[in-house]
Amino acid sequence: MQTVKIDTVMQGQQVQSVQYPGKIKPATEVNLAFRVAGPILRFPVQEGQFVKKGQLISQIDPRDYKIQLAASQAKYDQVKAQADRVKELYKRNSVTPNDYDKAISGLKQITAKLNADRNALKDTRLVAPFDGYVQKKFYDNHETVDAGYPIVSFLNTSHFEVDADIPATDYIRQNQFAGFSCTVDVYPNQPIPLKLLEIVPKSNMNQLYQARFRLEPPKDLHVAAGMNVNITINYLTGNQDLVFVPVTAVFDRNGKSMVWIYSPKTNQIEPREVTTQSVRSNGTMEISSGLKAGELIVTAGVHSLKEGQKVKPLAPVSKTNVGGLL
Repeated sequence: MQTVKIDTVMQGQQVQSVQYPGKIKPATEVNLAFRVAGPILRFPVQEGQFVKKGQLISQIDPRDYKIQLAASQAKYDQVKAQADRVKELYKRNSVTPNDYDKAISGLKQITAKLNADRNALKDTRLVAPFDGYVQKKFYDNHETVDAGYPIVSFLNTSHFEVDADIPATDYIRQNQFAGFSCTVDVYPNQPIPLKLLEIVPKSNMNQLYQARFRLEPPKDLHVAAGMNVNITINYLTGNQDLVFVPVTAVFDRNGKSMVWIYSPKTNQIEPREVTTQSVRSNGTMEISSGLKAGELIVTAGVHSLKEGQKVKPLAPVSKTNVGGLL
């Protein structure tokens, strides 16, 4: 059995990359505020403190809201008892439909008032909407705050965002982007995957386009907003309809360009006609039809072979180095 060199047909597109500097920033920075007004009774967090979701950030003195809720509860109990009596009498046809409608309407109104007062009391407690850090406090204990006025600036640290300014040459080939990653200055040898969120379709004063990425660092990497990163954008080049083979794999038969297709199941070879394009400087030839990426072909000694011949691969098939040329 003749020994031959076998290689894998490679896709015409290749992956290249460009790199740009960037900086980590918090994905969400929000100002938290109370929905109700009043004097601050408790403000247990400090600037720079990490707070878990649901943890108390601040509390307004609930005294007046408790009194208001108690009054609404008493009124509700009275109106409900009255409405229940009217319902029972209505079933016996002892009250008019108009009296029944008034009782039901009154019950609905006091129920809504009771629920609103319950919510107001609940809203005297301001809790963290997500895990994060208290960046800045705008009030202190015992100060009176109005509803809707921010009392803290809060940073979401469940994930981060990274911005990079890219030139127009990269902006126009967005459809060729094949992946994104970054390395943090303090972890230079640990690439972190990025997810592209958007590219602003308008350039800035420097004629650059802002690309925004989502960064979710592994738990063992302690990254923080403000750290510098190096962003890598991978993109595809070349024609996806083309494949590459070593020049030595192509031979002529009756004026047609041919290659030997190798079957690992039978160890046999069969000829196949291909359409060739240009020859590259690295010794590979572009094939526009007749072959698919991933197929196995003979790349040396092709002129001494015969159709249906059984052959033995010279070495393990290379999937990354066509013909040993790279």
